[in-house]
Amino acid sequence: MNAVPAKAPHIPVLLEEVVDALDPKPGDLIVDATFGAGGYTRRLLESGATVHAFDRDPDAIAAGKLWGETCGKDPRLVLHARRFSELAEGLAEAGIAGVQGVVFDIGVSSMQLDQPGRGFAFSSDGPLDMRMSQDGPSAADFLNEADEGDIADVLYRYGEERQSRRIARAIVAARPLTTTGQFANVVRKALGYRPDIKGPKAQKDPATRSFQAVRIHVNGELDELIAGLAAAEKVLVPGGRIAVVSFHSLEDRIVKQFLREAAGAVPAGSRHLPQVTSRVEPVFAKPSSAIRPTPEEEERNPRARSATLRWAERTTAPARSGAGRAAA
Repeated sequence: MNAVPAKAPHIPVLLEEVVDALDPKPGDLIVDATFGAGGYTRRLLESGATVHAFDRDPDAIAAGKLWGETCGKDPRLVLHARRFSELAEGLAEAGIAGVQGVVFDIGVSSMQLDQPGRGFAFSSDGPLDMRMSQDGPSAADFLNEADEGDIADVLYRYGEERQSRRIARAIVAARPLTTTGQFANVVRKALGYRPDIKGPKAQKDPATRSFQAVRIHVNGELDELIAGLAAAEKVLVPGGRIAVVSFHSLEDRIVKQFLREAAGAVPAGSRHLPQVTSRVEPVFAKPSSAIRPTPEEEERNPRARSATLRWAERTTAPARSGAGRAAA
């Protein structure tokens, strides 16, 4: 028996496109860097690949371990309870020198969003937590203890919130905040949100941007992404493939720039500056363009609407020293 459950609890985004990009074959070693509910892992196991699945969320790892109990232990599924920035170290400890594929599904998982007690969403009131690894400072710790200026900077940098200073003032005035509902209402009030307005003039809930910003800050998500991409470059064998699904512009910008630079792309010359010739041998073949979900998938799975997939194939060039730092 293998470890593939009969039914996935959540719908993985861009699943067919991710599998096509990775092109898994029986016997391949694939890293699912963001295991979550295991949607990609299931399909990769079905292809005959061995999957090393990483997740810093203890709940995700605990759920993955149940696969062995319900479906029979399968050595082709290896779980790693650690951050994907540490995937190179995790593979080395497992005696793995190189893999044929790495897939990332960046950001918060459906499993985390669906649990009010984790504090990632404001659709249901819950504790103001947002910690993926369930340890370290929480969102409440940050919002209740940080300086007003630091809060404003986080909202602007990670949520692209133009009214960040107004919201930060409101947060400080409303302290202490302990629940997601309190945080969301402070943001709404600060921005004059009118939920009673319906139809074409209806506003998107402005709390969305602030929740995204605080979650990214609490979990160090963009630094993790940069480090994870660099780790993938190190562990992929020639011909191996990386596939990254992201959900907002900050993530996609990092992925796009990383792959472009890894493929040897350099800024074009101008009348002020001469053409620059890359002196670094490309470590990835020409990256794909942005791949978006079909209208049918967006209808079937609303979470897919903001998703973007990019992938590329590893060349024979050695991994770059300090890969990923430029993407920051």
